[in-house]
Amino acid sequence: MGSVESYDTAGGRRYRVRYRKPDHRQAAKRGFRTKRDAERFLITVESQMLTGDFIDPASSRVTVGELGPDWLDVKRMKLKPSSYKQLDDAWRVYVEPRWGAVELGAISHSDVQKWLTEVSAGTARTARRFHPRTASQASRPKSATVVIRAYGVLAAVLDVAVRDRRIPRNPARGVDLPRKNKKGHRYLTHAEVDRLAHAAGQDHSTVVYVAAYTGLRWGELSALRVRDLNLPRRRLAVNENAVRVGSDLHVGSPKTHELRSVGFPEFLSEPLAEAAVGKAAHALLFGEGETHLQRPRSSGASRSWFMRALADAGLPRMTIHDLRHTAASLAIASGANVKAVQRMLGHASAAMTLDVYADLFDDDLDAVSAAMNRARSAALVSRMCPDETRDSSSTSRDPGVFKG
Repeated sequence: MGSVESYDTAGGRRYRVRYRKPDHRQAAKRGFRTKRDAERFLITVESQMLTGDFIDPASSRVTVGELGPDWLDVKRMKLKPSSYKQLDDAWRVYVEPRWGAVELGAISHSDVQKWLTEVSAGTARTARRFHPRTASQASRPKSATVVIRAYGVLAAVLDVAVRDRRIPRNPARGVDLPRKNKKGHRYLTHAEVDRLAHAAGQDHSTVVYVAAYTGLRWGELSALRVRDLNLPRRRLAVNENAVRVGSDLHVGSPKTHELRSVGFPEFLSEPLAEAAVGKAAHALLFGEGETHLQRPRSSGASRSWFMRALADAGLPRMTIHDLRHTAASLAIASGANVKAVQRMLGHASAAMTLDVYADLFDDDLDAVSAAMNRARSAALVSRMCPDETRDSSSTSRDPGVFKG
């Protein structure tokens, strides 16, 4: 049980509450002007300890900067290097400069909302280094992706604080976030893929065809080895993924950590066989020795082999990843169902495939509408002309007409 005691100050009598925390250590809170306020506080504390909702006020004096590094260490163990770098950058550039020295108990919902508004507008305090080439971009509005990622890091750190019983609730949850603008995909036709492959030249034509007809991510394609090629079954085994993070190349498992086998059209058998000629089973299918192909740049005034091929083929600017989208569109146009496309692309679920490529299934929606219209017409005819329907039914049951 706690106790309430009075003491005198220059401003008059005040009251102090003494109580024991769940770990049996003594605690006190002073400064109450009336005994009733002190008793009310004591009742609240004792009630929270009985229900297990008690939070030590001293725990909330820990700063965000003290919890953040531990949270990042956990993420480092679970995530691939490329995914971890995005979180680490968001913490270092946006979250730590604003919240690193702030105590958990001092963070309010409105403070978080204001900060997100500043990040979006490009006016938030950041840790970006000054560089003459990028100085003009520093105060530009930031994309929804940047804002949401920075918010996600802060909210996740505060979630840990809630689970550690340092704060009663997460003040970052429930804020208004910007909406991401869905980018339209660029799809090539069979003829356009053919033009692009020819424009890419002998060194890269097979790479273009494989990307456009298998849907492999660039990291998966560049990490293919000779042993992953099964010519009799026309299959490519996706066992590795090579992703460049900064100046380092990280080779690991595919994005979803699940190995898969992807089929390729028969016309690719000969060029793939040629790519494997004279190479050991462990050698890279594309590239020289153990040197992986570099992802072709597509930004700004880049003159990578891919950009030159697009220009020579008379095609608009796009990225190498758009060939993955092309593979999805060509597969769906050929009649592949959602589950088959999901397995080909290595998506986590068919729902994800539907979400990413919803625009490719518009024709299916038209077909459903047409089928429903035919079914309705048939039902109405059946109701209005039951005799004809009955005659038709009896005819279908005639042994001379139906043969099982």
